Amino acid sequence: MQATHISRFFLMACLSACASLAQAQTSNRFCPDFLSVKGAPEPAHRGEITFSPYTRHWTPSNEHKQVVLVAIDEQLPGDRLCGISFFSNSFGQPSLYVYAGLQYNKLMGVPELFAKVTAGLIYGYVAPYEGKVPLNYKGFNPAIIPSLGYKLTQHDSVQLKFLGSAGLMFSYGRQF
Repeated sequence: MQATHISRFFLMACLSACASLAQAQTSNRFCPDFLSVKGAPEPAHRGEITFSPYTRHWTPSNEHKQVVLVAIDEQLPGDRLCGISFFSNSFGQPSLYVYAGLQYNKLMGVPELFAKVTAGLIYGYVAPYEGKVPLNYKGFNPAIIPSLGYKLTQHDSVQLKFLGSAGLMFSYGRQF
């Protein structure tokens, strides 16, 4: 049974990669053009790689496993972004999050402070944990993830991702 879930995960990852490559051949971006704001200046960086080694659950459980995430975003004109993240969910299941979002820079007049909000589709919460996330249908569920970040340097940042009633994810981002 577990092999079926892992093969579905890799199928989703391959389909996502193929869709990105097909898009890349028609423009110089991986994200769909409609996500960009026409006439907005080009972003200072092409993208960002994010790594999260730790998640704090609001209500810890003996069932919880360590959550590890690796994500890649493409920055778009108009402070938009899209991306994909691969992670092991709270129950040790391989999972995938495909998303689009907005970034708000210079929060409260502080140049280093920023916020992001992403929305997309998660795959990975399957039996026996399908009831652990809302609106789950055969392992797929919608998600909205807000985050707050602080730029350490021109390329490096630390971020807190708010996972609703589940917990708080701590991550490091490197723009390129």
